[in-house]
Amino acid sequence: MNNIDNAVLVDTPRQGLRRIRLNRPDKRNAFNAGIIAELSSAIEAAARDDEIRAVLLAAEGKHFSAGADLEWMRSTAAMGAEENREDAQALARLMRLLDECPKPTLARVQGAAFGGALGLICCTDIAIASTDARFCLSEVRLGLVPATIGPYVVRTLGQRQARRYMLSAELLEAEQARSLGLIHELADPAQLDDRVEALAGQLMQAGPEAQSECKLLLRRLDDPAAGEGVDEFTAAMIARVRTGAEGQEGLRAFLEKDTPAWQEASPDE
Repeated sequence: MNNIDNAVLVDTPRQGLRRIRLNRPDKRNAFNAGIIAELSSAIEAAARDDEIRAVLLAAEGKHFSAGADLEWMRSTAAMGAEENREDAQALARLMRLLDECPKPTLARVQGAAFGGALGLICCTDIAIASTDARFCLSEVRLGLVPATIGPYVVRTLGQRQARRYMLSAELLEAEQARSLGLIHELADPAQLDDRVEALAGQLMQAGPEAQSECKLLLRRLDDPAAGEGVDEFTAAMIARVRTGAEGQEGLRAFLEKDTPAWQEASPDE
């Protein structure tokens, strides 16, 4: 079930468990439009498969995901508003598919998990990270906004903590992420797979229909990701910001390893 270029690997390492792995370790598992489409297809296939009881989202190499791929970011900087909106809607759809997957979902996190990678983590039901993991909502440093992942991040962190970390783009150490509720549990890197395996086994003990109904119940409760029109709102926002003057300047500076104009004016410089 692997895709042609192996950027996303899909397998079933144990009966009932569908594992979906990012496989671009040389790019720190950064994602682009193609990977977003492949992840979406893999999640949809797992959701439809009656033999699958749980879904594990993981990544090869040292890092879970550095967020957006540089070439993808470069391409969005050159897109018009409508093309940017369509591109953003594809990412919003991926988050929605993962969040609303009727099967229990697990995230296995190691190394860097930046930007959109936090959205993937927040859309899973259970997240376990190694003690060397690092997290960052880095978008505002590029003049962008974590729009499409925002509903899931706010639901996970709460409004108060989301305000701080979305606005400051501070680096979060693994223990901070656990204390904020972004991660449920930390494990020594050598024990990470054992803990993931144990939790996957725990999920297999429950009734699959009951689990699916539980997920439906949770979505119907107080959930900022469940509001009508949320995906359209967030996709339109990031499309607008990407094509605005500040977004263009931030992307230019990032891609050229330059300092954006607003940092030059900082009194701390």
